[in-house]
Amino acid sequence: MNDPSHGWEAVAERFAAMRSEVGADVVRRWAGDLPAGGSVVDIGCGTGRPIALALAGAGLAVSGIDPSPTLLAAFRHALPHAPASCETAEDSGYFGRRFDGAVAIGLLFLLPPATQAVVIDRVARALRPGGRFLFSAPAIACCWTDTLTGRVSQSLGGEGYRALLDQAGLRLTDEYDDAGGNHYFAAVGPGVGADGPDRLVPIVAGKRRDPGSSPG
Repeated sequence: MNDPSHGWEAVAERFAAMRSEVGADVVRRWAGDLPAGGSVVDIGCGTGRPIALALAGAGLAVSGIDPSPTLLAAFRHALPHAPASCETAEDSGYFGRRFDGAVAIGLLFLLPPATQAVVIDRVARALRPGGRFLFSAPAIACCWTDTLTGRVSQSLGGEGYRALLDQAGLRLTDEYDDAGGNHYFAAVGPGVGADGPDRLVPIVAGKRRDPGSSPG
């Protein structure tokens, strides 16, 4: 049976119980480059802890998407006023709008390489001019089996992600590691004017995760 959550709905309660505050510090630092009160979409938001809550605590307007109904229900409980949608990153309509920033923490490497490329392209289209994108993935290209879902995870590594970002019109600007050893890539879109359209025009220092680690 097709599972849009890629196995995470089945382990949602276990994941929620074990999710730590690791990564919140990196997200807060990254958020400092966004406009005051800017909009951010948390892709694969999970329960909202700690990433979306850190963004909201920085004064940003947060929206969340996640394909796990259980995790999204927890997100809605944690951030009751935040727009939230139960859908996959690759199929999301991104609320039909553009954002100043987007984060995908512990998500991309859970997806097949071709789907990772689709998500990066869709994120680029959902950003306002000059918008910023932060995501986590091991800095080196590698594969492993996730201990929670039993599914294969794959990082494309720095060179692979740089190439996908370039193809999507995004430029890699920074890399970070957090206290847990998770690695992050930060990218920015072209700044075409001070303000871009807020509505999405339909067009067509992530952990250097050891095999078996769970998403952040």
